[in-house]
Amino acid sequence: MEMLHEPEFWVAVGFVLVIALLLWKGVPAMVGKMLDQRAAVISAELEEAKRLRAEAAALLADYQRRAKGAEAEAQSIIASATADAAAFQKESRAALEAQIARRALAAQEKIAQAEAQALNEIRGLAADTAVNAARKLIAERLDETRAKSLIAESINGVGDKLN
Repeated sequence: MEMLHEPEFWVAVGFVLVIALLLWKGVPAMVGKMLDQRAAVISAELEEAKRLRAEAAALLADYQRRAKGAEAEAQSIIASATADAAAFQKESRAALEAQIARRALAAQEKIAQAEAQALNEIRGLAADTAVNAARKLIAERLDETRAKSLIAESINGVGDKLN
């Protein structure tokens, strides 16, 4: 009985009683249940985090795809604008060249008309000068007897020319 006087004995008895009381009240089951609940909460949080991560990755992929699409569309718009500008430049250049050609042709026609008009004026002046010169020559060389003979020849020639 000397054991009853040992403090270690009483500590061991108290420990066994506390363990027995904890077992009798179902503390291990409660602790297990609490740990299971905590594990379930942590598992749910992990699943939520995985879902959110997958959602974020999908959003990132979608935004990257949209960015590539927008970049491709921008490149397409730039290419289209460049092609339109080149076509407009080509059309403008062709229209300008056609206008220059029309104006050059109009100028050449005006020059040709002016040349023709000048030639007609020169011919008219030459004819007038020739008529005046012929008049003067005829007036100087034509005497009355020569005039009468020319008139008679003309009258005789008219009958031949009419038939």
